[in-house]
Amino acid sequence: MAFISRGFHGRPRRDVDPSRVPPGQYVVEDFPVLSAGPTPRVPTEEWTFTIQGAVDEAVTWTWDELAALPAETFTVDIHCVTKWSKLGTSWTGVSVDTLLESVATEADFVTAYSDGDYTTNLALEDITDGRAWVVQAFEGEPLEAEHGGPARLLVPHLYFWKSAKWVRGLTLTPEDEPGFWEAAGYHNHGDPWHEQRYWGD
Repeated sequence: MAFISRGFHGRPRRDVDPSRVPPGQYVVEDFPVLSAGPTPRVPTEEWTFTIQGAVDEAVTWTWDELAALPAETFTVDIHCVTKWSKLGTSWTGVSVDTLLESVATEADFVTAYSDGDYTTNLALEDITDGRAWVVQAFEGEPLEAEHGGPARLLVPHLYFWKSAKWVRGLTLTPEDEPGFWEAAGYHNHGDPWHEQRYWGD
């Protein structure tokens, strides 16, 4: 069961560039909160991030170790499968490319896993070559727990459920393994420009 923030509402906008809005989406100014369960609240001193699975050796970073890696600040549009889009969002985080430099793997797929037992699966090519980050800040401020803080995965070219909140690591796998929503009938890939919302779309 998903939870939606109080006061969440969407209104069509006519003052935005339509080329930035995938089909079936409408633009919002607020930042709706949706999740599959209660909001975990993990102190940064207890937070770790691990890359494991089909790798030569698992690697774990503490919060301070992740913060010491080169970070990027960038602006992207985000699109939720519930049909809202938020344009021009600013994030700061570490590229997944940077993290994957620490492991050797021949895997083609990855499962992002989070506090609260949430998982989502992705092709490795969807989170490499500058297409995904582990972000710790939104609009210049520490990421709030309701939006996945202290850190979440951000994969802006796919529907937002692929950008796992409260992310704690990546498990690399040779075969694709559906995650929480994918096993419940959401599309395996989730490209908003092709309206890949559910299996069969």
